[in-house]
Amino acid sequence: MALDTLPHTPLSRQLDNFVQWIGRGLSYIWLVLLFVIVINVLLRYLFSEGRIELEELQWHLYCIGFLLGMSYAYQADVHIRVDVLHERFSPQLRAWIELYGILLFLIPFIALILIFSVQFVSSSFLVSEVSPSPGGLPFRWAIKAILPLGFALLLLTVFARLIRVWYFLFIADEETTDCLTANDEQTEETHGR
Repeated sequence: MALDTLPHTPLSRQLDNFVQWIGRGLSYIWLVLLFVIVINVLLRYLFSEGRIELEELQWHLYCIGFLLGMSYAYQADVHIRVDVLHERFSPQLRAWIELYGILLFLIPFIALILIFSVQFVSSSFLVSEVSPSPGGLPFRWAIKAILPLGFALLLLTVFARLIRVWYFLFIADEETTDCLTANDEQTEETHGR
């Protein structure tokens, strides 16, 4: 759903701004990951010395970038969807689909991940899990803790979107809805040319 179709509320704006702040800060992790990969490749091929720590650090950086970046992708509405059908629907129908998708699929999925990932992290913490590889990184629980953290951040973003969809469908006055619908039609005409 185009972001201009859904009106903001003060709470949804604060939550979205928080997620944007994290997303912008997190974008630098990809540069760090690239640097680590280049260093590891140079060490391996120029000096014939592979480093397990650097390989695991690559996985960890990718994990952090992906799991914490999910919320930013959802907030910016750049996640994958079937746009061929989605763009043909009216803003109201898109909002209804978004509402049911959030309530019936996304929130239950996030809840399951959060419930089971807390046990996953706590058991790793209790046994002081480390990498099974010789020379691997310690504190395996710390990287596993990114899983519930990433999904908690996604839940925050979903809550902000739910507020916006709810406001659009049930609270926004007719004038606001008509204005947003006209903006959506104008955007379609602009992109259609």
